Amino acid sequence: MQTAAMAGFGVEDLRLVLLVGSVVLLLAVVAVRVSTRSGLPSLLLYLLIGVALGESGLGIQFEDTRLTQALGYTALVIILSEGGLTTSWRHIRPSVAPAALLSTAGVLVSVAVIGVAAHLMLPLDWPAAMLVGAVLSSTDAAAVFSVLRSVPLPRRLTGMLEAESGFNDAPVVILVTALTGVVAGTSHAGPLVLFAEAVVELVVGTLAGLAVGWLGTRLLHRYADTSSGLFSIGVLAVPGLAYAVATYAHGSGFIAVYVAALVLGNSSLPHKAATRGFATAMGWLAQIGLFVLLGLLASPSQLARWAVPAVVLGLVLLLVARPLSVLVSATPFGIGAREQVFLSWAGLRGAVPVVLATVPATEGAQQLAWLFDLVFMLVVIYTVVQGPTLPWVARRLGVIDEGATMDLQVESTPLERMNADVVQVEIGDESRLAGVEVYELRLPRGASVALVLRRGRSFVPERSTVLRRGDALMVVMPSTLREATEERLRAVSEQGRLAGWLRPGERPPPARIPRERGQDRHRGSVD
Repeated sequence: MQTAAMAGFGVEDLRLVLLVGSVVLLLAVVAVRVSTRSGLPSLLLYLLIGVALGESGLGIQFEDTRLTQALGYTALVIILSEGGLTTSWRHIRPSVAPAALLSTAGVLVSVAVIGVAAHLMLPLDWPAAMLVGAVLSSTDAAAVFSVLRSVPLPRRLTGMLEAESGFNDAPVVILVTALTGVVAGTSHAGPLVLFAEAVVELVVGTLAGLAVGWLGTRLLHRYADTSSGLFSIGVLAVPGLAYAVATYAHGSGFIAVYVAALVLGNSSLPHKAATRGFATAMGWLAQIGLFVLLGLLASPSQLARWAVPAVVLGLVLLLVARPLSVLVSATPFGIGAREQVFLSWAGLRGAVPVVLATVPATEGAQQLAWLFDLVFMLVVIYTVVQGPTLPWVARRLGVIDEGATMDLQVESTPLERMNADVVQVEIGDESRLAGVEVYELRLPRGASVALVLRRGRSFVPERSTVLRRGDALMVVMPSTLREATEERLRAVSEQGRLAGWLRPGERPPPARIPRERGQDRHRGSVD
């Protein structure tokens, strides 16, 4: 495409672009199924698709780091927009403070530890070593949640991971840009000046995001009677506007994007199902394009020699830097040791570090052009190590929440008009929902268990239907009862049918769970 653009892009070139692009998108859809079954984050498969298309595969030549950086930033804006639009402020609010500390003080701790390791091992001077640490210090939301979607975690852990992934890109980008200027010799500011500039950029970016998000909400409310598809485009345009406003005001564009999207996503805008569906689709498209592009830019012939440094730096990051940053950030808020270990293991790296590794080469620090290869190798190796093991680690640490609910994106106009929500509840091995009859749930009036999935077959339950381990429930409720319904389900999952009647500290009796065929007391039983 780059060569065609220089020579004049014509209709003849369009067929090749459509052929390659369509095949890549179809392969990306298949990769999601492979990712779900294998536990590998889909980003790794997208990177491999890009490598297969590149110079060592089909022979597509692509070496434009400046274009990669620009398109990478564009993709990150879309990904952060989707994250903000689909994040519940009510869920992450208790975790905002520790996540903000992890995204600032925790990042500095991680940069210092990795910087020392890079200085001793590579070796590099201190500014260049700290730049390596800054590039590697940002976690990736797409990487984390691609393997956590099916793992029911406590709300505090989920909220902290969501908030961290939305917050930490901004300070890291600021830090990488500032250190690149020092390494390239275009900036001579001291540490205190750089710190002050970073604080100002974050504050300006946050204020810009709040202002643009509020104004965008007011504007969209006035034109809410338009079609849901057109309305969705308008919603996604607001975070993009926030990025532009913040950067023109010398603030952080990435924090502005996330804040503006968070404001929009938690307002009472109509067409929520359509808007979330459109944002999710655009987020997937951005991820696919970004990771394939990064795979195209990689040179497999140059990667092998960075395998050993990548493994060593990755071990420092995984076993020292990330745990220390979590310890510093989470301990003041009473987060326990097991949760801290999981947060440390869940710090997956993905597209963000690889995109930031292109910054030195585009900003005059050509002596660090090799950084892209190092970071690429590190991300691939440790995605393979961490990604598939995250669900296992969560269960071994005992941080699984058997009573957690997960959103179901049901595209239904009647549900939207009735202001209703649908959630899915999976009954795990330790959940005391097993053995409880449907009427014993005592859900708030208006909430109902609409469907039960058992052993691959679904049925509509009766009041006397006995729930079993492994069942998946679809619960429908008015949006105003969402929180109360979730709290009731969580309470029954922890205390059984006597939840609400037990005194504090009193243990419920063992759950009564039918074992033999035909013991369910309802005509719709599926055994």
